[in-house]
Amino acid sequence: MENEKKNDNSKANEFRKKAEERPVFPKRAVITGGMPYGNKSLHFGHIGGVFVFADVFARFLRDRIGKDNVIFVSGTDCYGSPIAEGYRKLVEAGEFEGTIRDYVERNHLKQKKTLEDYEISTNLFGASGLGRSAEIHNEVSDKVIRKLYENGHLSKITTRQFFDEKAGVFLNGRQVIGKCPVEGCQSEKAYADECDLGHQYMPENLIDPKSTLTGDTPIMKDVVNWYFNLPEFNDHLKEYVEKIKRQKNVRPLVVKTIDEFLKPPVIYIKKDFLEQYENLKASMPEHEYLEEPKKPSFTIVFKKLHDCDEACRVLTDAGVRYRTGKTLVPFRLTGNIEWGVPAPVLEGEKDLTIWVWPESLWAPISFTETYLESIGKDREDWKKFWCSKDSQVYQFIGSDNIYFYGVAEMAMAIAAQGKDGLKSDPDDGELQLPILMANNHILFLDKKASSSGAIKPPMADDLLNYYTAEQLRMHYLGLSLGQRSVSFMPKPFNPDAKEDEADPVLKDGFLLSNVFNRIIRTCIYTTQKYYDGVMPVGEVDADVLEAAKKAVLDYERFMYRFEFHQTTYVLDTYIRKASKYMAKNLGDADKKEDDELRRKTLINVFHMIRTAAVLLHPMAPKGAEMILEYLGLDESFWSWDRIFDTIADFTDGKDHKLKFLEPRVDFFTRHPSQFAQSEEE
Repeated sequence: MENEKKNDNSKANEFRKKAEERPVFPKRAVITGGMPYGNKSLHFGHIGGVFVFADVFARFLRDRIGKDNVIFVSGTDCYGSPIAEGYRKLVEAGEFEGTIRDYVERNHLKQKKTLEDYEISTNLFGASGLGRSAEIHNEVSDKVIRKLYENGHLSKITTRQFFDEKAGVFLNGRQVIGKCPVEGCQSEKAYADECDLGHQYMPENLIDPKSTLTGDTPIMKDVVNWYFNLPEFNDHLKEYVEKIKRQKNVRPLVVKTIDEFLKPPVIYIKKDFLEQYENLKASMPEHEYLEEPKKPSFTIVFKKLHDCDEACRVLTDAGVRYRTGKTLVPFRLTGNIEWGVPAPVLEGEKDLTIWVWPESLWAPISFTETYLESIGKDREDWKKFWCSKDSQVYQFIGSDNIYFYGVAEMAMAIAAQGKDGLKSDPDDGELQLPILMANNHILFLDKKASSSGAIKPPMADDLLNYYTAEQLRMHYLGLSLGQRSVSFMPKPFNPDAKEDEADPVLKDGFLLSNVFNRIIRTCIYTTQKYYDGVMPVGEVDADVLEAAKKAVLDYERFMYRFEFHQTTYVLDTYIRKASKYMAKNLGDADKKEDDELRRKTLINVFHMIRTAAVLLHPMAPKGAEMILEYLGLDESFWSWDRIFDTIADFTDGKDHKLKFLEPRVDFFTRHPSQFAQSEEE
């Protein structure tokens, strides 16, 4: 007995400690959901890898800190050579008529419709090249470039650019394809200066380049562009990495990936070329030779990027094959592609446009300003959300884009604060550094999704022919993408699926469509049968209150850390316990004809329904809001200011009339195609 009391006291102390250590959320927040590119419709990875998570967190924060304090923005990334090249090919093939802007607008509207179908609740889904958001984005882009220039962080660099002699034109971005030169990267979809996995390199280092216009090997010609002096921010970024290592809401994946780029410049050379290297090393800048016995290559390390680049030229001229390591290189800001945001004229350099990657990094600021203007607010209020110490920006991205958001964007944000760079306690009015939420890859049938593979991954719209949006939302949230890459295995798209096996996508959704539906319907039908549709209201049992508080605090902690799969586990456990409690106690009440037990059970279970509905509201909003409709309570039901309130607190302690529930009404539905399937849970 004494041991049992000690255990009870230990649990109580643990619960109190959790309650006292609740995470702190900002007063205002911006959530961004990446930027889908404007040359295609959305595929399942856009939704299941990024947008569902961004939306759930945005909806959670609206309930947690107030909807007027949260802005959720994203938009179509409209510019760049892949779009120009895709448009050119369609026009040449006679498959599209209209301007390039018409082409982008068509894709933008498709993307917007898909997000709406998945219940993605952006305050603004803009477009960097369309309408008012484009006008504001052009202004913001001009200001950012000029600010970086005025702060002394830009350099005008002459580089060599691919030129197709047969076509007589410079080649931009996707008009050149080859193999990535970065050590360890196996990508054979490497373009002018970056590969499809996000690695950057100097154009002359691209292996086996070919022009997509003619198929010929292009030559190199000199061009002048503006570059951001990214290597100068190595120490600042190291400070930043040390800081985020201590933050519970930054994933190790983000820290590790950024840290990989903060190493000194290195070159990896196969040991087959050791003799040639020995003959050349005296003609190369000062470096350190590292012997690595267990590897097929040796490493040479440089102190400066310029020295490494010079060594690359020496090796290239001698025909020595090599690969470069990840390191900070100047970040290109401009180019000569016509379809792009106009760059400001600096030092007489005219007719340049801003490279699509950097302008997409600050596009969320443009979209924030656009949204504020659209609701009659001052555009300058964007600073209250992006610059105030009371605010926080959360950027939801895929792991392939951590270099751009975690390295280039952070360094530019630091540079924009002034010549001295990062301050330990920046003042209001200066950009606060965003928190990155990056998922691992969402695979398709155990392989990285590829539109060029033998089995095509499904587009986001295609999935809605087999599943409801809320079924897919719940499934994606439960995939543990924060911990590892996980495969998406939808049965209708899996040629190896057996007819008699369950569809793994449906498991999480059945918790709602089967178990939670049954709880809600049973309770409402019971009030209609015994109490003329009036919900009994009264004091909730202490153990029921404690279980609800534990679920709330666990859920809140996991949401703060972006551990979405854990939030679904909290709900699964809580709802199933509620189901068992209801079945036993209402069953006992019916057998004994015990009306007091029935009333007490309903009071307790309706509190469980309330708690589960509030926690589900960000994940399955349509079904959760239907619960509120039938409970007939006001919108403060969702507010976390009242998260521990019971229904009695909403009804002044009086029994409350519910909306009449017709037979067989579902709060959480299945897709029509699934009704022939079994009711397995």
